[in-house]
Amino acid sequence: MPRIRPAAEVAEFREKLCAAATRLFAEHGAEGFTMRMLAAEVGCATMTPYRYFRDKDELLAAVRAMAYDRFSEALESAAHMASGDSRAKSAAIGDAYVAFALANPEAYRLMFDMSPPEAIDSPDLARAARRANTTMTGYVRAMIEDGALKGDPVLIGRMFWAAIHGVVQLELSGVLPPGPDADTLRHEMMRALFIGLNSDPRPTPAGRRTGIKG
Repeated sequence: MPRIRPAAEVAEFREKLCAAATRLFAEHGAEGFTMRMLAAEVGCATMTPYRYFRDKDELLAAVRAMAYDRFSEALESAAHMASGDSRAKSAAIGDAYVAFALANPEAYRLMFDMSPPEAIDSPDLARAARRANTTMTGYVRAMIEDGALKGDPVLIGRMFWAAIHGVVQLELSGVLPPGPDADTLRHEMMRALFIGLNSDPRPTPAGRRTGIKG
């Protein structure tokens, strides 16, 4: 009769499997990864991972949910620790975003380089993704409430995210070396977005069609 493991021991081994799977997914991709490879990686019997996860899809969803939660925790902690107004907290969150991505490139790619979480049948993954989305728009809502920004917090949050994600992807791919140049580019992009979002749009003069001939 198999030994009944304490809940804490089960949770610890699940985390060990997820950590190993994160590395293997990043190295081999979802198609090239197998549960047999995972068992070999952690040094357990071939069938042991199936005691914790039904199949590879369930494991991948758990790995991605864990990545989203770790990401959210990093951003939430940065916001909590930052002193100053909502703009200072926003800057701290941006720095934490980049730091997490560069320190955890495998987890970051699992979060954003695969199918959207809502396309996966996993309540826990959906929950973790919602938490991350809320975290990435919460600081924008705070700036709007403080009068530092005007507009739709979800749309503005996605604009800032698109900008920072683009820089991070360039860094992770090696096109843009991490360091002062990347930081300068990111900060200048954010500053330009902030200024643009707070500027009053000028109406196009009557009879003029910008960029259109005819």
